[in-house]
Amino acid sequence: MGRIIRSLLCAAVGLLPAELLAQPLFDAHLHYSVEDAARYAPADILTILDRNGIRRALVSGTPNVHTEALYRHAQERIVPFLGLYRDHDDKLSWPGDETLPARVEAALEQGIWRGIGELHIFAGQRHSPVFRRIVEIAAREGLPLQVHGDPAVIDTLYDIAPQQPVIWAHAGAYPCPALLADYLRRYPALRVDLSVRDGRIAPEGVLAEEWRLLFLDFPRRFLVGVDTFSVKRWERFDGVVETMRAWLAQLPPDLARRLAHDNAAELFAADDP
Repeated sequence: MGRIIRSLLCAAVGLLPAELLAQPLFDAHLHYSVEDAARYAPADILTILDRNGIRRALVSGTPNVHTEALYRHAQERIVPFLGLYRDHDDKLSWPGDETLPARVEAALEQGIWRGIGELHIFAGQRHSPVFRRIVEIAAREGLPLQVHGDPAVIDTLYDIAPQQPVIWAHAGAYPCPALLADYLRRYPALRVDLSVRDGRIAPEGVLAEEWRLLFLDFPRRFLVGVDTFSVKRWERFDGVVETMRAWLAQLPPDLARRLAHDNAAELFAADDP
């Protein structure tokens, strides 16, 4: 019976209006790092975005020079986030790098960065003085933080800066609708990006009821993204977007547009061309 229901739902998605399936996207989680830049020039990235109907994109990378190059190529399309990592080793060691806050402050003087992240940090590192300082800098500058971490990290962050805008990457380390609902109620400035969670949100392509209800309860708090964490992810980009659009199309149209584009656009409204 479950298989029959899934088949009927998937068939129904195919009958939805073409404009709903092709609505513009704001991708809230992309990376353009050294390996990506070796394979894809900025013009190639824009071609991929155009082909997939992505109007704007939040981009970070390792090192930052590649994000900056992409931003310079298409300032009206790219929302550049300042990454913390000079290389992949920094991804693990940055909470202990006492030189990092000064480097972040110097980089922010460029004036192009619209947020900081992605920050990979977990419970055992949450009391790092470096982490605290990065949060304080973001709060002072009014810049959102993109955080890849577990719930304890989010709690500590909001102890430091109660009004800080945060994008919680990948629906958190434990992507459970009940847990997310709890945290969204606790922290009004928290938003959740759903990148790489399509299989959980819509098993076998069918939107799970607990996720549908979560989106209905918090229609303005979720963002979507592909997360190009490797060159292979860029190679599979079109298929990931197709999967994302399929479950978005199973939501009421107004809600689907919010998740697909409007929520991220509102978060970065000051930068909207």
